[in-house]
Amino acid sequence: MRNSYPAHYVTLGGNGTAAVEKRTSSLPPEHAGYIDSLVVSGAYASGSEVVRAGLRALRERDAAIERWLREDAAQAYDALAADPARALTADEVFARLRARHADRILSRSGDT
Repeated sequence: MRNSYPAHYVTLGGNGTAAVEKRTSSLPPEHAGYIDSLVVSGAYASGSEVVRAGLRALRERDAAIERWLREDAAQAYDALAADPARALTADEVFARLRARHADRILSRSGDT
């Protein structure tokens, strides 16, 4: 009796253990080399572990961006929408950044 899973799908264990989808991906040489170097160094046992760790990190980064958008950026947008007079032009923002940068350079040059 054949199962109805796609060809790339492999089920491990019959006791309720997690199913694993087996995938084939193409990578540029620098990515493949990086994965290989991590495995050779002993940091990971296999290329699959490297990819899983990378996907976990990507998921964490995406979640952090979503939190920032929901909690910080949305609040800033709402505050600006409530009081548009708070808005600065791009020229004003850059002038403030240049002044701040100049102040930091001066304070660092006084340390030496």
